[in-house]
Amino acid sequence: MRGILNVGSAIALWIIVTTSIFLSIRTTSTSSPLTLSLLAFNNLNIFIAICEIILGCKIAYIQADYQTLCKKYKPNGKEGQACLSYLTMPLSIRQLFHAHTWAKMWSTYALYDPSYQNHESFGFFIDFGNGLTTIPPSLLLNIAMVRPELVSSLWVGCIGIAMYWQVMYGTIVYIFTFMFNRRYVGKSTLEVMSFVGLTNSLWFIFPTLGIYACVSMLRDGNMDVFQQ
Repeated sequence: MRGILNVGSAIALWIIVTTSIFLSIRTTSTSSPLTLSLLAFNNLNIFIAICEIILGCKIAYIQADYQTLCKKYKPNGKEGQACLSYLTMPLSIRQLFHAHTWAKMWSTYALYDPSYQNHESFGFFIDFGNGLTTIPPSLLLNIAMVRPELVSSLWVGCIGIAMYWQVMYGTIVYIFTFMFNRRYVGKSTLEVMSFVGLTNSLWFIFPTLGIYACVSMLRDGNMDVFQQ
């Protein structure tokens, strides 16, 4: 099991299992591509939100681990290797549920953006804040997609727009600060696009779909958008 289970596969497993759970309780016979996409994204967002809470609670550990990683990887410009080593790090069941496992996500990413080991930075607080506030809305939207009879399309639409815009706006401002402060200097375009651009783009693309779905709910007064 330890040979198969690593950080990357654990994240993938979380998305597959949680999305499957919600699909198993649906009352509709089919699931549209929009529903599947938003369910998967919302469950990913819930996972990252848990990690963001860990970011706030374990900042002292993150700062110390960041210094260790800097000594090991930064002198040789091997930040990308550090990220790959983290994603492929084998996990035991105990490590899977240990906060330090997921705190290392932030100390490793801080090699690209040191603001994540600085509890006075925008990057730290926008993510910690998202962690504290986006889990309940994500769960509400998941329920709306699989059991629409249990919730109000008006409330889901309003709360959904607020949540999706919150995470999208945070991403836009974060990317601006990353570029404005030239944190890409000294790193290859492939590295920046892989470890910064690709990961953050998910919080722009899927919230755009989410806002579309929420506007449709408010316009139509129902949740038929998830059945199309």
